[in-house]
Amino acid sequence: MRRSLAVLATAALAAAAGLVASAGAMPASAGAAPASAVAAATPPNIVFVLVDDLAWNLVQHMPNVQRLQADGTTFTNYTVTDSLCCPSRSSIFTGKFPHDTGVFTNEGPDGGFAVFRNRGNESRTFATALQAQGYTTAFMGKYLNGYLPKDLYTPPGWSEWYGAGNAYGEYNYNLNENGTLVHYGNTDADYLTDVVGAKGTSFIQRAAAAHKPFLLEISTFAPHGPFTPARQDLDKFPGLTAPHTPAWNTLPTNAPAWLAGNGPLTAAEIEKINTDYRKRAQAVQAVDRMIAGLRRQLTDSGVAGNTYVVFSSDNGFHMGDHRLVVGKQTAFDHDVVVPLVIAGPDVPSGVNRPQVVQNIDLAPTFQRIGGAPVAGDVDGRSLVTLLTGGQTAPWRTGSLIEHHGPGASADDPDVQDARNGMPTTYEALRTATYTYVEYDSGEFEYYDRATDQYQLHNTYVSLSAARKATLHADLDALKNCHTNASCWTAGHVS
Repeated sequence: MRRSLAVLATAALAAAAGLVASAGAMPASAGAAPASAVAAATPPNIVFVLVDDLAWNLVQHMPNVQRLQADGTTFTNYTVTDSLCCPSRSSIFTGKFPHDTGVFTNEGPDGGFAVFRNRGNESRTFATALQAQGYTTAFMGKYLNGYLPKDLYTPPGWSEWYGAGNAYGEYNYNLNENGTLVHYGNTDADYLTDVVGAKGTSFIQRAAAAHKPFLLEISTFAPHGPFTPARQDLDKFPGLTAPHTPAWNTLPTNAPAWLAGNGPLTAAEIEKINTDYRKRAQAVQAVDRMIAGLRRQLTDSGVAGNTYVVFSSDNGFHMGDHRLVVGKQTAFDHDVVVPLVIAGPDVPSGVNRPQVVQNIDLAPTFQRIGGAPVAGDVDGRSLVTLLTGGQTAPWRTGSLIEHHGPGASADDPDVQDARNGMPTTYEALRTATYTYVEYDSGEFEYYDRATDQYQLHNTYVSLSAARKATLHADLDALKNCHTNASCWTAGHVS
């Protein structure tokens, strides 16, 4: 049975502590909880499963994610701040846009683990905030590009740490397990998604038995390339092919220069796309089983009713869309719009929320759930009010995507060529009905998704001068905001 008391308790505690207010804070009625009830309540737990490069088109092959949707709320207009691993994850940890984390790519000089750490971001994450509130915290799996387990470094904020490095192959990798380097080999039992899943259930069991609130993040490498399934899943989905939307193998009109030269997909490219999609569908089976196992352990430990379970991805993925073979990094919806599903106390079941939300909203959401303060320089806004169906002021209407390109070094696991998509530096404004992109090259894109859902017609040239000026001003305000208040104001666009 779901318990509203925990939500009421954290809200009342936050009010008593004089925490920074936000339009996404707990409902005002929360303050009515009796003091004795507040004192007795246990703050809610959080289990956050973050997967790598998962696009919406894989959810159809994940019955336990679909079950989570049926039990909770799905945000249908949830976007990432960049369709690239490290900048997106940096925004998730901190609640800040890339222009405030300083992380725009996977490696230096403007990205990667070293930049994230050297700019002091690690001391201002949802983990440090919740640990300060008495939470037991655990991280398992992929951290940030450039992190090396052999250094035996544990970032601040984590009570338990099981961090991996370049473990995309799912076998033959090392984990930094709380300061000890542990090697995993090539047996079935070494498959990384299964390993972190087992560690996650163990953590839940131990944390629940200690009767303390806990935060668990499990960050899988699946289904990132090389798209390695568990061996038990290698025979799944025989003959499965990649979905074809109207954007499949189709070039948009007035395409930007980085894309305009892409001709039709070849037979060999189509075969590769279909093979890779089938392997991706196989790879997420272990993730799906892991989610079921984590939820089962929550029930067995008696804390399911007081735990938020969150499922999301760091970015989307294209496979043949817009004549792009396999990759990400663009401002098209298939790359920037990803799943966000949350179930937990007072979260209505089977509900879709259409509000424009972003990965910068996760950190303040987790902090509000745990009764932790949210600093004024956090760009995101708590989703708790949206989650629980409470009244809120008109929500933001615009999201910001920031990307530095083109290209990356050959050892970057996300390196792409022009055929896979190598956009130049851009900033984009996405609302529920349109996408507007400004490239540093001086090119522009505008897609009216109300009439052009799959972004096939760049109609920027047909816009009036006044409309172009408004779009530029709106985007400029977002890419130059640096506080919760200024980013919230800038996010209300026409």
